[in-house]
Amino acid sequence: MPERHDERNTASAVYIHGHHESVLRSHGRRRAADSAAYLLPSLEPHHRILDIGCGPGSITADLAALVPHGRVTGLDAAPDVLATARATARERGVSNADFTVGDVRALDFPDGSFDVVHAHQVLQYLDDPVAALREMRRVCRPGGIVAVRDVVYTAMTWYPRVPGLDDWQRLYVDVARAGGGEPDAGSRLLAWARRAGLTDVTATAGAWCWTGAEQRAWWSGLWADRTRSDPYARHAIEGGHTDRAGLETIAAAWHEWGRHEDAWFSVLHGELLCQVN
Repeated sequence: MPERHDERNTASAVYIHGHHESVLRSHGRRRAADSAAYLLPSLEPHHRILDIGCGPGSITADLAALVPHGRVTGLDAAPDVLATARATARERGVSNADFTVGDVRALDFPDGSFDVVHAHQVLQYLDDPVAALREMRRVCRPGGIVAVRDVVYTAMTWYPRVPGLDDWQRLYVDVARAGGGEPDAGSRLLAWARRAGLTDVTATAGAWCWTGAEQRAWWSGLWADRTRSDPYARHAIEGGHTDRAGLETIAAAWHEWGRHEDAWFSVLHGELLCQVN
């Protein structure tokens, strides 16, 4: 098992979304079935799981239900969101989950503490995802699993091709990279894992698809709100990428897309299952 290093880089990329209501609306809708399906067949009832970047706990609670004789620890860098996560666990009757504030780049757990270390949509926001993967590997026992899933923003595709959404995609990528993150993290996961010393790796891809009246209304409204809201809007404007009028034009384009009865939107993700040696 690799030794833990004490030299820790505390600099990090900017989390450009923050925890605006529209962000929690999105994260709270995620479930293990639609966001961690690649991992679920590997889970055992006794597993100890660390869920990094747990947010409002919707995936964490699902994972806890799947390991009734084990335990899940949800970890997030934002203390405020953990109150929502604890409430989610209570509402679902989950008693084998706990939540803590922490930093994936310097995890406060001994080596080999967990059977599974999971991170959904986390590495894209880090300035050093390889260091994070090394820490995930460290706290995972030999024979355990490090599981990561991240989006590929430039591979997102949709119909109809409302022009303002092309502007949205370009702007998002620019803002994310200016903040130190990598919006195409999903396509880079395999390279990062190998650099982190993870050699027994299974790489796959998964997708979300939004269509139909309820889904397109939810997805378009969500992104219209996120485009206008801080801190994303502030980073976009203060970084010189657009102005308030540009953001309003993009938000209007989202609403326009959502009004089309034949609207379709697909989000591609990269996924890795890494067995720790």
